[in-house]
Amino acid sequence: MNEVNSAWRPVASFTCIATTMYGRATPWHDSLTAVIAPRMASHDDLAAFHSDAYLSHFELVSREGEDADLPESQQYGLGYDCPVMEGVFEYAAAVAGATLTAAEGLRNGVCDVALNWAGGWHHAKKDEASGFCYVNDVVLGILKLREQFQRVLYIDFDLHHGDGVEDAFSFTPKVVTLSFHKFSPGFFPGTGDIAEVGLGRGRFYSINVPLSDGIADEKYVDICHSVLQAVNTTFLPEAVVCQFGADTLAGDPMCSFNLTPKGLGQCLQIVLGWQKPTLLLGGGGYHLANTARCWTYLTALVLDQVLASEIPEHQFFPEYGPDYVLEVTPGCRSDTNNPAHLDQVLAEIRENLKHMA
Repeated sequence: MNEVNSAWRPVASFTCIATTMYGRATPWHDSLTAVIAPRMASHDDLAAFHSDAYLSHFELVSREGEDADLPESQQYGLGYDCPVMEGVFEYAAAVAGATLTAAEGLRNGVCDVALNWAGGWHHAKKDEASGFCYVNDVVLGILKLREQFQRVLYIDFDLHHGDGVEDAFSFTPKVVTLSFHKFSPGFFPGTGDIAEVGLGRGRFYSINVPLSDGIADEKYVDICHSVLQAVNTTFLPEAVVCQFGADTLAGDPMCSFNLTPKGLGQCLQIVLGWQKPTLLLGGGGYHLANTARCWTYLTALVLDQVLASEIPEHQFFPEYGPDYVLEVTPGCRSDTNNPAHLDQVLAEIRENLKHMA
């Protein structure tokens, strides 16, 4: 990564990975990278954001599994796109615990980059599961970082708007939520218009970049570069959290954007070039082999490693056919993003940034 200082302390990848940068030794490992076993999030950990009523009900239906048929489940968002199954609470607590472990490493100065590709559950609300997200590990991770860092920047690269995270911090100027996403009538979650800028003291600290189908690497990276640099210069974050949902990739069943891991990697390099404590999380991604390709590629970028194109043989090797390579080829989807409209979006964002204190 030519934009990143090669002397950084270790990377944290989660399961957990921790990486150290700036030449400081890590207590976990002789090299610059360590894999850390994450802890389970407790009820109290989750209650830092979620309501006790929601968590208690979630634990109850998780114990009873598919036999649970409680009328309250619907009001808590448990059912349709967040199905109830035995042990789902423990699964969610494990994902949240990994993100918290990563954030604690950054907060304590043990590592500079931490990764939990299982995380990024950005739709969950305080008292409601939503969009396959039972708990909001993103919000929990940001709250943990806020124990050490005054200003945290959240960047959402998922196809879907990061509504749960934006809602959680919409009233505060201490956290900027920045989301690049598809915005279209009827497209979940139905939020993320450029006019949504936050509320009260948090007005202008929520930033949305609504995009249309077909956008490919070059235009996407140009837009991200313009907005990211402007936000970094204006807000001056002390720590950064990124959600890299892979449902933006060409070939994803969502059939929307036309990106490749290389394009997302260029966006990641912009963020890493700031050399701030950085937490990287996963998110959506419904073509499983391409999602694995993407997160593997991004991990290699963080570690300053160049991977061979050919995927090595392993247990799931047949899933990567017919080409068995790391790269994702762009599709033929037409780009429906009007350049004049994108210029207008960027101009409005720059104008809004002038109102940041």
